[in-house]
Amino acid sequence: MDQLSDDICYRAIATRDARFDGRLFIGVKTTGIYCRPICPARTPKRENVTFWPSAAAAQSAGFRPCLRCRPEISPDAAAWRGTSNTVSRALALIAEGALDGDDASLTGLCERLGIGERQLRRLFDKHLGAPPIAVAQTRRVLFAKQLIQETRLPMAHVADAAGFGSVRRFNDAFRKLYRRSPSDLRRQSSEPPALSTVTLRLGYRAPYDWDAILAFLSHRAIDGVELVEKDCYRRTIEIDGVFGAISVAPGRNALEATIRFPRVTALLAIVARLRRLFDLDADIQTIGAHLAGDAALAPLIARRPGLRTPGAWDGFEHAVRAILGQQITVTGARKLAVKIVAIAGSDIAPEMSGDERLSRVFPSAKRMADADLSTLGMPKARIAALNALAQAVAANPKLIEPAGSYEETIERLQATPSPPPTSRSCAIRWSRKRAGARRRKRSSPAPNAGAHGAPMPPSICGPTMPSMSDALHLDRLETPIGEILIVADAQGVLHALEFADKPERWRPDFKRRFATLKDKRTPVSALLKRYFKGDIAALDAIAVSGHGTDFQRACWRNLRRIPAGTTTTYGALAKQMGKPNAMRAVGLANGANPIAIVVPCHRVVGSDGSLTGYGGGLPRKQWLLDHERANI
Repeated sequence: MDQLSDDICYRAIATRDARFDGRLFIGVKTTGIYCRPICPARTPKRENVTFWPSAAAAQSAGFRPCLRCRPEISPDAAAWRGTSNTVSRALALIAEGALDGDDASLTGLCERLGIGERQLRRLFDKHLGAPPIAVAQTRRVLFAKQLIQETRLPMAHVADAAGFGSVRRFNDAFRKLYRRSPSDLRRQSSEPPALSTVTLRLGYRAPYDWDAILAFLSHRAIDGVELVEKDCYRRTIEIDGVFGAISVAPGRNALEATIRFPRVTALLAIVARLRRLFDLDADIQTIGAHLAGDAALAPLIARRPGLRTPGAWDGFEHAVRAILGQQITVTGARKLAVKIVAIAGSDIAPEMSGDERLSRVFPSAKRMADADLSTLGMPKARIAALNALAQAVAANPKLIEPAGSYEETIERLQATPSPPPTSRSCAIRWSRKRAGARRRKRSSPAPNAGAHGAPMPPSICGPTMPSMSDALHLDRLETPIGEILIVADAQGVLHALEFADKPERWRPDFKRRFATLKDKRTPVSALLKRYFKGDIAALDAIAVSGHGTDFQRACWRNLRRIPAGTTTTYGALAKQMGKPNAMRAVGLANGANPIAIVVPCHRVVGSDGSLTGYGGGLPRKQWLLDHERANI
C-alpha cells in the first residue's frame, strides 16, 4: 500500500479500529485468507500479514474472503481514498453493472469514461491495486456471497442478480475462491425461497447521523412516492420501465434495505443507487479532518459527527427537484413535485409497493417529456427548463450518468435548448466530483498525516490509545433541582449528564476515569442554563454522542423526538420503534440512559399517568414535567 505505512495498518488491526474498515484489507499468509481490520479473529503475527488497498487487490493476490468478518458488507471507501475522479466515476458505473453481462466490455466502459484502456488499468492499479475486470469480478462474488447469507433467493437467481451470466460460472467461481459450493455457505432454514423481496445490509463507516438523513428526506418526501415513519424511509422506484419499492431502516453498524422488485438482475443497480442516496461510502474521518481545518466549520463538524450528504434516487429526479427548488421554500418545491407526479407519474399496485399509501412512481424522462406541464403554476422559464431536461434525457439517457468529468457534464447540460439553472450543482453530483477538492489549495501535510494529507485517527498515530481524559472535560452546573455533572468535549458534544448526588448511575468507564477528567466550561452548560430559565427548545441544540447498544440508541433517538410539554408511555414508545412487544426492553433502555434531561427519559410515564420511576428521583421528574408544562 502506498497510502498508509505498514506500521499504521498493523496498529489498526491490532486495535480493530472501525475507522479503517474499508480503507485496507489484511492478507494472512498462513491461512490464505483476507480480512477486514475489525475481524474478530485472533490478530495474526506481524510477519504473517500483508496489506491491500481493496478487496479486489487481496483477491487478485490469491487470498480468499474471510467467512467471519465478511468483506462483502465492508464499507466501500475506494472513491474516498484519494483516487482520481476518473476511478471514482468508473467505480460508480461498475457498481451499476457496466462490466456485467455478455455484452459488457472494458472497451465499452472506457468509451463511456472517455479514456483509453491502458490509462484506466494504470489508474486502477495505482489507486486500488487491481485492474477493472478484477474489481468487477470481486464485487460480483462478494455480492453473491451476501445474497446467499442474507436472503432465501434460489441459487440460480443469486447467480443472475450478481451478474454471473450462468450458474456454471457462478459455481466455478465459488469453488475456486471459497473451496466449497455456494449452497454450503448458506445456513439451513425451513423458510421457503423468496423470489421478489430481499433484505440486505448496507455497510458504512461509523458514525452515521441517521436522524439527520431521515429528517432531510422527510421534509422533502413526495406524497404517494415516498413515506417516512417509524424510523424508516420507504419509496417506490423504477428501473428500465419496471416498478418496485424499497424501505430502509437503521441496523447494527449498517442500514437494512428491504427491496421489492420483480427483476433480480436489477439488485446490483438498486444497491448502488441506495448507497449514493444515503451517502454510505463517504469517509467521514477524512471529510471531518479536512473541514475541521476551517475555524468556523470546526465546532459545527464536532457537534454533528456522522453528517452525510443525501442524494436522490437517480440523476434525473435530482435535476427535477433542483429546478423545482429554485427560489422557493422546501414545502413549495415539495408541492410542485406532487403535482408533477400527478401529471406525469405512474400508478403502482399496493402488492408491489407494500403500502397502499405508496401508490405512484416518479415520472421517467420520457413520460415527463410527453406531459403537459403548463398547469404547474411555475414561471415559464422553469417549465421550459423542465421540458428541455426531460426531452434531452429521454433522447440520451447517458446524459446524467456518472461517466463524464465535471466539465463534460456541464457542457452536455448547457447544450440543451433551455439549460437548467442548476447545471453546476447537478454536474458536481453526477460526475462524483468533490467540489471542495476543486478549490482546495495544496498545503503541507499535517503531523501524523497520511499519504494524501489527511490526519490519521489518534488511536493509530500514537503508540497507545488516547485516554478518555484527553478527549473529554467535566463541567458542573447548579440548577433548581441540584447540581448536575456534565461530561462533554471541547466542541460541545455531550457524552454524559447526571445529578451530582447520584454517582451510582455513572457508566463504569466514566467512573474509572472520573477523577482524571479536566474541569472545563463547555458550550453545553450555556444551553442548559437557557433551558432552566424557560427556553425549553435549547435542549434541541445540544449534540449528543452515541453510546450504548443499537437498540438503546434507537430508543434514545425516539426519546429526543418526544415534544416538550407532552409525555408518552413505554408501550407507545415501543410501537413507535416498530417493536410493540418490546415494552420491557424499552423500559430497561430508558433506565440505562446516560444523558439525563437532554435525552428526556423524564417524558415517559406509566399508562395510567403515574410517574413510574426516574433515576434522579421522582421529585425531579415532576419538577421537569412542570417546568415543560406537560399535562399528564
